[in-house]
Amino acid sequence: MTELAQQTCDACRADAPRVTDEQMPALAAEVPQWQVFDDLGILKLVRQFRFTNFVEALAFSNQVGELAEQHGHHPAILTEWGKVTVTWWTHKIKGLHKNDFVMAAKTDALS
Repeated sequence: MTELAQQTCDACRADAPRVTDEQMPALAAEVPQWQVFDDLGILKLVRQFRFTNFVEALAFSNQVGELAEQHGHHPAILTEWGKVTVTWWTHKIKGLHKNDFVMAAKTDALS
């Protein structure tokens, strides 16, 4: 488990700072299987998890959903046969906050 996975996800305000270009490499290094991508000007973290069937994929999706509820921070979750795509970003700031990296690490710990 990474150091990020042990941190808490703090409530985020609309004026919370986005992750800076200087902070990004260190945070991304802690969740190396996640990709940072630009979705129409909004940076997001995305990772695809593979499973052997739909039942396993659905069970993982439910675990991610429970994790999100516990922390009050919710991703986009796409469940398909044999795979789940999870995307984290902070809606209030339209970009990435440290919370997104914390939640990505916590998601990794579920798999």
